[in-house]
Amino acid sequence: MRSIAYALPPFPGFAGPKTYAAWPVWRDSTTKEVKFQPLPKKEAARRYNAAWRFDVATHTPGKHGGAIGRPGLAVLKVLFFEFLDYSTGQLDPSLDEIARKSGVCRRAVIDALKRLKALGLLHWQRRSREEPEAKGGYRQVQETNAYASLPPSQWHGYFEPPPPPAPHPDTWGATPPLPDRITQAAEELRHGQHRTALAELDADPGDLLAGALARLGRAVFGSQP
Repeated sequence: MRSIAYALPPFPGFAGPKTYAAWPVWRDSTTKEVKFQPLPKKEAARRYNAAWRFDVATHTPGKHGGAIGRPGLAVLKVLFFEFLDYSTGQLDPSLDEIARKSGVCRRAVIDALKRLKALGLLHWQRRSREEPEAKGGYRQVQETNAYASLPPSQWHGYFEPPPPPAPHPDTWGATPPLPDRITQAAEELRHGQHRTALAELDADPGDLLAGALARLGRAVFGSQP
C-alpha cells in the first residue's frame, strides 16, 4: 500500500516521495495514431438535443439537472460546437481548454467527462508520444485525450422518443376550414358588397385574423360602396 505522502504536496526544502514510474504518463496511453470518424454538424446537434432531453427526463426534484447534470451538458456543448472538426471527427482538446470554453472549473470538467463516459455518451483514448532527450534516448510525454461521441442507441438508460404519428391520408394537403365570419365576408365580397363584408370582419374585435383582413380590404377597396 502506498504511503499517504504520495497524496500530499512536499514541504518546502524537502523532496517529494520517490516515484518508480519510467515516465509520468497514464499506463493505458497509446502511442499509436488514433483514427477519428467524421461527424456532421447536424448529427452532432441531434445528439446534443437528445442529451438535453435525457437530462430533463432524469431530473430529480430538488437537484440541479438530471443524469448528465449542468456541467456535463456544458462540457458536451463545447465539445460538439467549439472543438469538433465535423469533416474529420477530430476531437482532442485539453482539459484546460474545455474548462475555459465551458465556464466550469477543471475539476468539474474531469467529473463531467467521467459521467458522460459512464452513461455511454462519450469514449476517449489516452495518448502519449515519444520525445527525444538531449543526452540521447527518449521519454514518454502525455498528450491530450482523443474523444469520440457515441450514438444515442448506446447510451445507458436513454430511450428515443417515439416518432410523431403520420397524418391521416385524407388530410394530406387539405386546407383547414376558415372561420364562418371570414367565409361569410368572402361571399359578400364576391357579390360586390364591400362595406358589408368589411363590417362583418370588424364585428369581433378579438378576431385578429378578421381584423387584419378588414384593414387589408380598406387599403384595397378604399371608400367603394
